Amino acid sequence: MLIISQELPPIGTNAIALIDSTRGECIMIDAPQEAYNWAKKIAYDHDCDIVALIITHGHWDHIIDAHKFSMAGIQIFGHRDDSQLFADPTIMINYALPDLELLPVKINRWMEHGEQLDILGVQMEIRHVPGHCPGNILVYVPSQQAAIVGDVIFSGSVGRYDLPGGNFEVLQRSIRSEVYSLPDSTILYPGHGATTTVGYEKVSNPFVRV
Repeated sequence: MLIISQELPPIGTNAIALIDSTRGECIMIDAPQEAYNWAKKIAYDHDCDIVALIITHGHWDHIIDAHKFSMAGIQIFGHRDDSQLFADPTIMINYALPDLELLPVKINRWMEHGEQLDILGVQMEIRHVPGHCPGNILVYVPSQQAAIVGDVIFSGSVGRYDLPGGNFEVLQRSIRSEVYSLPDSTILYPGHGATTTVGYEKVSNPFVRV
């Protein structure tokens, strides 16, 4: 499996592609602006079909292009705790950039904490990690020693907890129990910025140390 991260507009949000060229399939994680066109390019370059879009959480910058995936008949996965944000993203308009069109996102499958997904022929574990956003999840792929974590944690930082639905104590608990319990060698793919590892963040992250 190949994992590719691409920073996209309007505020440098990462979209992630998980690609299995042998199966001819790929899944996308998060849908910032221009994510759909990027996904189509990935599918063309690697001769694969887009079989799903997983959204790590419902904040506006992660879902701008999600409706385009839905219109193309691609299944969209999300967590029910962000159902209000998916159904009416305009409630985030005061926190978004001006002049953006925020359209509702139709979720085809609600994911649960601890759920095991079998997509692309590999096991993926869903972990619920609220604190930044009520429905934030991470996708752990053991075979790749990788986790796509949304905005729960960044390299040397953590997701904002001052937005509606945010809570620093809950965020710390999510990181300690669900991120730091992964193997130290696990590569973390955050929603913004560079990759990092569980082991590095445990000893260096100024917000949540072990």
